[in-house]
Amino acid sequence: MSSRDDLPPQTEPPIAPVEHPSHGGVMARFRNYFLTGLVVAGPVVVTLYITWWFVTWVDGLVRPFVPSAYRPETYLPFGVPGSGLIVAVVALTLLGFLTANLIGRTLVDLGERLLGRIPAVRAIYRGLKQVFETLFSGKGSSLRRVGLVEFPSPGMWSIVLISQPPNGEVADRLPGQEEHISVFLPCAPNPTTGFFFYVPKSKIIEIEMSAEDAATLIMSAGVVQPGSDQQKKVAALANMANTARIANGSATPTVLQPEPAKVD
Repeated sequence: MSSRDDLPPQTEPPIAPVEHPSHGGVMARFRNYFLTGLVVAGPVVVTLYITWWFVTWVDGLVRPFVPSAYRPETYLPFGVPGSGLIVAVVALTLLGFLTANLIGRTLVDLGERLLGRIPAVRAIYRGLKQVFETLFSGKGSSLRRVGLVEFPSPGMWSIVLISQPPNGEVADRLPGQEEHISVFLPCAPNPTTGFFFYVPKSKIIEIEMSAEDAATLIMSAGVVQPGSDQQKKVAALANMANTARIANGSATPTVLQPEPAKVD
């Protein structure tokens, strides 16, 4: 039997070098962090910008009708954003209050009769009045229901906003005995434009979706689905970035331990 002294000397195995994050890993982390920040800050910035634009737009419309003695910038070295919006809200509320009594209704009827005698203005005023009454009265359901219509070709479905059934001569001229209904098909990414047409009621598949969700779905071209939680998406992006950081920065040197020599 051989002794332990007869065994050959053991040599230390080389230590594996530490793997540093590659250039591609750093760029992937930078991209993930950038997308996470964009998802968080983008909606806030756009919302603030649209709100600021609306406030300044209303201020520009109302300010010429406000006397200089009642403008804040007359007494302050700077303008006060939103002062025109406050004046507009107060004026519209006061107008609604005055219209609710007998004198106000009489004046409104007189104004409508005057506008009704002007051929070009009469059609515009009546159409706009019906639209505003339908949208802001809170009593109608026009453009509040969402449906699917097979358009523009068989097998292709589009989201539409359901309006009212046709009446008068339009309903009598539509072919067939089936009831028709008017729908509005918004275009992506601008839902304020689209197509208006009549379609048989049986050809519409009504779905449980709000008009706001339908507009969001159309504006995003299907990227944002109804019922999706944006906070979950942000958390997923942050988790992906954190995983990439750990994967690229947690590589530790691996030391290979020599196996013990077998003694015969």
